[in-house]
Amino acid sequence: MVAADLPIGDRIRHYRRGRRQDAVAGLVGITPDYLSQIERGLKVPSLPILYALAQELGVPTAALLSEQPPVEEESTDTAEVAVGRALLGYGPARSAEPVRASVLRDRVEEAWKSWQTDGDRFSKASATLPSLVADVEHAARTARAGTDAAERRAVLRAAADLYCLLRSYLRRTGRVDLATLAADRAMRAAEDADDPLRIAAAQWNFGHVLLAAGQPGEAEDLVLRAAEQVAATQMPNADRAAMGGALQLVAVVAAARRRQWWEARERLTKHAARAARAVSDGSNVAWTVFGPTNVALHAVSIEMEAGETGEALHTADAIDTSGLPSLEREFTFGLEVAACHSQRRDDAAALLALLGLEAIAPEDLARTPLARQMVLTVIRRARAMHARQAEQLAVRIGLV
Repeated sequence: MVAADLPIGDRIRHYRRGRRQDAVAGLVGITPDYLSQIERGLKVPSLPILYALAQELGVPTAALLSEQPPVEEESTDTAEVAVGRALLGYGPARSAEPVRASVLRDRVEEAWKSWQTDGDRFSKASATLPSLVADVEHAARTARAGTDAAERRAVLRAAADLYCLLRSYLRRTGRVDLATLAADRAMRAAEDADDPLRIAAAQWNFGHVLLAAGQPGEAEDLVLRAAEQVAATQMPNADRAAMGGALQLVAVVAAARRRQWWEARERLTKHAARAARAVSDGSNVAWTVFGPTNVALHAVSIEMEAGETGEALHTADAIDTSGLPSLEREFTFGLEVAACHSQRRDDAAALLALLGLEAIAPEDLARTPLARQMVLTVIRRARAMHARQAEQLAVRIGLV
């Protein structure tokens, strides 16, 4: 059994298993070099050759074809569907007693902590989010129609925090459409609560949705306007610095996505790094993880995306992520370091980094397309020992 997104060449290598490449090539009637190029994705076999390979490997021809699974009606028992149904209103009966804001706040905070720090965060989120979303939705509807202003505001604050978490979860489970809906709900809840900090956090959150949707220009416009608003808002200095800096980091990423490397570097230095001087790494204002270390991680990201892998790795060597309050951010940093090694064709170092990521966040590794692609790259071009280790990793993350 192989993953639906496994390319043809990797499928052939998988089914060839321990058989010598030159032996299989000779039996099929092609050169070992040609088979090697097919397995490395450099050549696409013709249908007759594909059929001959399937016959020799003892599998149906369809087993060698890389294709996405057919679109099926969604099962109602998956966590993603359950979260979506709760978000769209399939929650408790309107006559049911709503959960109090203080209880919701504690549950939302616990969900956020798990999402940012647990290596099995997807499994835990799938177990807790459906009921939490349903309870928050029901409480928010009830509070909006009620007369208790303090309870109403507290419920809406909890709702804004939860919707921001939902945006992250839904985007990483492939539901950018529902992530956009969650980001909009976060904005409305924060505005209805008249909470400047959460309004800024919701705008930061929406900026990430726009980045995920491939709209870096729109994301940049949004967060830069929001940063101006934060600068003029009455909130504690540390909160204002953290939110303003977090919004600037979204603009940094947007500039990098537009391939404006110097603009990204300049914004990082002049705006985000300056704001980070007033913020500690452990503060984690509005769950943004903004602080000096996160700014340094974004410097690595810029150089990696710009192809300056030597500079990226040099910068990465000086970063200590042990004080970060987010395992998720540490995973992203490690993945970018692995990508730099892969770009430099240092497959042993890339594999070592990937194995380290598996140890701290196996579910993230299995779900991240870039990580899956790097595993395949090591299998294709690394020395035999490292290729075998990568093949075992591919099995563990569900590639084959």
